[in-house]
Amino acid sequence: MGRTWTLMGSDGVLFESEVPGEFGGNGADKIYGRLDCPSGSRAAAKKDGPYRKHRVFFADESTAIAAGFRPCGTCMQPQYAFWKYGPQPGLPFPWRKRPRAG
Repeated sequence: MGRTWTLMGSDGVLFESEVPGEFGGNGADKIYGRLDCPSGSRAAAKKDGPYRKHRVFFADESTAIAAGFRPCGTCMQPQYAFWKYGPQPGLPFPWRKRPRAG
């Protein structure tokens, strides 16, 4: 087997994958976003910061959502707005936890 990457599954359990993840996240804050996110890049650049300790990766966006993560407000603005304000009537709400009102 060649190089592997540690990804988080929809059940929140880490596993080894032969394919790198498409999204990254912060396991402590339960936020996911693009790998090129400016906010995530700044946080990851701090070598002694807590962000690196809680960094996780996902194969795709649907896996991050199923694991209970919410979208980043910086790099995933349309998805973040949907998460924050909820769906339109009749649309499913994919996140497990809704944001607090007000």
